[in-house]
Amino acid sequence: MKKSGIWIAVIAAVVVLVIWGVSAYNGLVTKEENVEEKWSQVENVYQRRADLINNLVAIVAGYAEHEKSTLQGVVEARAKATSVQVDPSKLNETNIAQFEAAQSELSSALSRLMVVVEKYPDLKANENFILLQSQLEGTENRISVERKNFNEAAKNFNTAIRVFPKNIIANMCGFEKKAYFAAKEGADVAPVVEF
Repeated sequence: MKKSGIWIAVIAAVVVLVIWGVSAYNGLVTKEENVEEKWSQVENVYQRRADLINNLVAIVAGYAEHEKSTLQGVVEARAKATSVQVDPSKLNETNIAQFEAAQSELSSALSRLMVVVEKYPDLKANENFILLQSQLEGTENRISVERKNFNEAAKNFNTAIRVFPKNIIANMCGFEKKAYFAAKEGADVAPVVEF
């Protein structure tokens, strides 16, 4: 009778471990899917910005025909930014840095475009231009929010795969740490403004 009690206890312990392992694995999969969904939202708002830029360039081109090099720079930067794709299952520091570098080039080109716009008062008063500029500003805010949401999801996932005992399941099943969006180098230093 004692032997059967021991076997029942061993079987019960194994069943509890299996149930825990499956639950832990499913929890990690859910967290990883959340990271990938948040990454999709980041890409979505960057795509929205790229789409708005096409319309903005078209409007500016009608007013500033001799600013072809600036407009061409924006178009080329947009093409490069939209061509950089990151596989959500491979969100490492290198891939995110490449993506962010392409997006930074586009932001820089867009800044140059806005400087050009200052030379054209009629353009700045154009209703379509004003609307697009407002939408673009809103999109920049959305980008910031989605990057924050992505970083939070990546943090939750990274914490889950490092905490004992889930780290055992994570290592056995090949879950890897996800990279974060980070501030650009030098972003912690305030710019010097001189008049």
